[in-house]
Amino acid sequence: MKYTNGTSSVKEFILLGFPSLHHLQALLFLLFCVIYVMTLIENVVIIVIVQVNRQLHTPMYFFLANLSVLEALYTSVTIPKMLANLLTEKKTISFAGCFTQLFFFLSLASSECFLLAAMAYDRYLAICLPLRYPALMNPTLCLVLALSAWLSGFLASFVSIVLISRLSFCGPNVLNHFFCDISPLLKLSCSNTEAIETLDFVAALAVLMTSLCVTAFSYICILATVIQIPSGTGRRKAFSTCASHLVVVTVFYTTTIFMYARPRAISTFDFNKLISIIYSVVTPLVNPIIYCLRNREVWEALARLTRMLRLFVAAHFSSSVRGKFI
Repeated sequence: MKYTNGTSSVKEFILLGFPSLHHLQALLFLLFCVIYVMTLIENVVIIVIVQVNRQLHTPMYFFLANLSVLEALYTSVTIPKMLANLLTEKKTISFAGCFTQLFFFLSLASSECFLLAAMAYDRYLAICLPLRYPALMNPTLCLVLALSAWLSGFLASFVSIVLISRLSFCGPNVLNHFFCDISPLLKLSCSNTEAIETLDFVAALAVLMTSLCVTAFSYICILATVIQIPSGTGRRKAFSTCASHLVVVTVFYTTTIFMYARPRAISTFDFNKLISIIYSVVTPLVNPIIYCLRNREVWEALARLTRMLRLFVAAHFSSSVRGKFI
């Protein structure tokens, strides 16, 4: 393989974005801006609710708060740059900026795989081993699983990003995507990328299959346990605690396996941009809704937080009014 050690003639890339929708740039900016702001608000609300409510200081909500932090960062890696490019004619990103964006995007996506697996394991212990659950899923294990998910995700992407950044990029520098992703980058390299493509495929497969096997095994055990519950009400109650997670896992793995568990770089990108929007923009928006829509504990905690904010605002307003007349 040919390496250049930073001597690539390309110093920046042009993010092509959505050229066929050029006449809708303002509308796309407004749409993605609203989605981004709503995503941040939703995830921040979940983080705050989990932190301020002692009733939610449980392993399930600890992992949910971690997932909210991760997805807030995940969307912030790509959407702000996409929004900036929708407003300007010069849709460029520096060479270093491109690979920094790619590194954090892949690392956070990999961390989400491991975090979803940890959440599945938590549900397995809660449903299949309920009597031993408090002792097994203790605060130490929760912290170890969360830290392992974060660190493993970043370590899994590091080698691939270093090797890709050392490829020769001689031009053209037009990257057919709205962010720096592996497939369009490899298409621009004038080096032999077969070894990198194989390495990237193996790395993606290792991350996805490891986390997917843990998740699948957990849900097989959960299903076997739920089936043995005699009452229909008991079965519904047991399975409802992990139904939201199962929906999120299905959407996440379906899109990421389609995009990254391939032995060759993608040759056409129009359909893949749509898939990228689903897992990088839409999924982080709907995940908090999926987790909280049918969750009575979260709704009650949100109601308490809303009452506290109303009382605080009312008290602050009242003191300000009294101050004016003193």
